[in-house]
Amino acid sequence: MENEFDYFYDFVYRELNINLRYYKDTQMQRRILSVMRKSGATNMVEYSKLINKDEKIRKEFIDQVTINVTEFFRNKDMFEQLENLIVKELSLKFSKLKIWSAACSNGSEPYSICIMLDRNNLLNKAEILATDIDNEMLTKAKKGIYKESELKGLDDSQKKKYFTKEGEDYRISDIFSKKVIFKKHDLLLDKYEKDCHLIICRNVTIYFKPDVKDEVYKKFSESLVSGGLLFIGATEGIYNPREFGLKKVATCIYEKM
Repeated sequence: MENEFDYFYDFVYRELNINLRYYKDTQMQRRILSVMRKSGATNMVEYSKLINKDEKIRKEFIDQVTINVTEFFRNKDMFEQLENLIVKELSLKFSKLKIWSAACSNGSEPYSICIMLDRNNLLNKAEILATDIDNEMLTKAKKGIYKESELKGLDDSQKKKYFTKEGEDYRISDIFSKKVIFKKHDLLLDKYEKDCHLIICRNVTIYFKPDVKDEVYKKFSESLVSGGLLFIGATEGIYNPREFGLKKVATCIYEKM
């Protein structure tokens, strides 16, 4: 089976430009086997052929190996800490704010930042970039249409103010959809943004091998200006932040020294 995974990893990198060797083997291989069985394939060679010729199977595979679990204001108490730091520190130190939401999935994260900025009269002060490896998620994020279950982090007044009801769905305000620039980006292969004041990347690095995780944090630190903030997920933690020129300032929030 190990040789089959080697073959499959090479195939995925060659054909889909996704390097699965950066991810923790046990978690990734479990995901691959699960989605392979659903396709009806019995081995990696057979599954590779199905991915190449069947668009639906290819999409299901990409959806499975790229992480797309998110919601508006996930871990609300942490977003409240971030909001406090943006209002009382970042907005006072910098005349403009360059914000990068990395691995943004369906867009709920950058749009949460928009809501936060808007209620503090800071939206016009910010430029917001949102990136993800998954084209399907980027398409969904650009449309800004969500089911009610995806808005569980919002109260009724926020839904009414920032969304338009369309049947059973909710569409994000045009002000926000035009404010956020979405583009494809691979954290493991592509160049990083520069001169950022805030980077949000949550619940992604937990799937990476330790050395890969360290490299991502190093690049994030290099992307931040001095005094800028990195906001990571509740299940993550940087145990050696000073190695990356960072210091912890709140739960899951680090400042570039």
